[in-house]
Amino acid sequence: MDVKDSNGNVLRDGDSVILIKDLKVKGAGTTLKRGTKISSIRLTDNEDEVDCRHDKIKGLVLRVEFLKKA
Repeated sequence: MDVKDSNGNVLRDGDSVILIKDLKVKGAGTTLKRGTKISSIRLTDNEDEVDCRHDKIKGLVLRVEFLKKA
């Protein structure tokens, strides 16, 4: 299964990505700003989502349509 970011680049486990849009995080009460770098992503069974970790939020699942490879 190939997981692709918003630009069509193939993502792999351990890649770093950058947010292309401000995202409100449900339950955490924070907003991840555009340009935030997320490192060490993990692919999930769903090709539209990746599992990642941020300084303030652990167990974060992001949709690949809001990411670009760093």
